[in-house]
Amino acid sequence: MAQTTDYIKLSKIAGVLYLIIIICGISSELFVRAPIIDYESSVSTLKNITTSLPLYHLGFVLDLVMLLSDVALAVIFYKLFQPVNQLLSLNALVYRVVHAIIVTIALLFSYFASVIVLNNALPITQTTYLMRLFLDIHSYGYDLGLIFFSVSNGIIGVLILRSFNLPKILGYGLILASLVYLAGSFIHFLFPAFLSFIEVAYLIPFIAETSFALWLLFLNERYQKNFQTLND
Repeated sequence: MAQTTDYIKLSKIAGVLYLIIIICGISSELFVRAPIIDYESSVSTLKNITTSLPLYHLGFVLDLVMLLSDVALAVIFYKLFQPVNQLLSLNALVYRVVHAIIVTIALLFSYFASVIVLNNALPITQTTYLMRLFLDIHSYGYDLGLIFFSVSNGIIGVLILRSFNLPKILGYGLILASLVYLAGSFIHFLFPAFLSFIEVAYLIPFIAETSFALWLLFLNERYQKNFQTLND
């Protein structure tokens, strides 16, 4: 019974971490990068970063908190789902950590863009060129990381389906979310002109992952026996 209680506590911690990841990720994208970065005008972006530097750096902090939480969540998921299939759980852990490493490196380039802007040591044309280059590297690096994240999410979805004890809809939702992430990343790399057509599909990962996070956080006694069966 004590072991079951430990798993329940871990699931609630996982729910909190997942919500932190979702909130920080969405906030940094919609409330920081979207209003500041203008991919149609480097001059406008340069001005926005210069005049909104604290907000821009807040986005950096939010992304960093997201990544720190994601690594911790990867370890907890491994612990929770190891009894279902150890090899799949280990793969989910590794893919999620690789995602965090790639996005962390990409995040550095996002920060370097602000360093270039504030440096004022280069001509304006070179400053805008390097700034845009660093922002593009961050954007592509972020989507490259999402490919690994999508594989990890898909594996977690499969583990939920294979557990026979957890709600199947959560597993199908994560698998569908992973397909959206994969499609979005590959379209960004191979067919960027069509990227706008898939943007609305990102509502699917938001709904699926938020539902999973809330289920983990508010896990009630009805499902405690599922974790007990899962980990006996």
